[in-house]
Amino acid sequence: MTTPPSGLRERKKQATREALREAALRLAVERGPDQVRVEDIAAAAGVSPRTYNNYFASREQAIVSAVTADREARIAAAVAAGPAGTRLADAVTEAVVEQYTNTGERAHKALLLITTQAALRDAFLDTTAGIEPPLTAVIAERLGDVGAHTARVLAASVAAAVRIALEGWLRPAGNAEAAEEFAAGGLLVPSGSLPDRLRTALAPLAPAFDAAEQRTQP
Repeated sequence: MTTPPSGLRERKKQATREALREAALRLAVERGPDQVRVEDIAAAAGVSPRTYNNYFASREQAIVSAVTADREARIAAAVAAGPAGTRLADAVTEAVVEQYTNTGERAHKALLLITTQAALRDAFLDTTAGIEPPLTAVIAERLGDVGAHTARVLAASVAAAVRIALEGWLRPAGNAEAAEEFAAGGLLVPSGSLPDRLRTALAPLAPAFDAAEQRTQP
């Protein structure tokens, strides 16, 4: 059997991943997340459950992926494409805010679905870890030879800050009854302005970004 070229193989894998996450979201919207099985998603995408497991570890992961797909890469790309001379802290903050808040109607509906289930909310929060690898590469390129380790620390800090902002946006605080309902998977209306929460969470990192940039100056 002839092995397909790596480029073709990667395109096929990407197409399968997209088919799975689109099927997962469509079925979740039509039936409700609790009524969707991995087998249903695999069948709708035209693959086997075994193939499904090569791409996603759970139905929640697949559903959430339909909303968050490639967001991490887009954040890194936006930072890299920023105007010359832009402060790195500002470039990162604006890229994060743009990619997390400038959503279309479809993504907005999906986010409302995610707020109805604790497992979906947890899977959504877990996606923030994916920010680190691509952002590390972009920051390291910006900082040059002196910044390889620093870039990773800064990118990991950004991922942590975004998760904290999203947790505050999704999870009730100071209300025991609401928190109990949240834990049980009850409907939760996100609280406050997400852009404001993201900016507030990222603000403490600005001095570290500034110090790293200053070390690259001749």
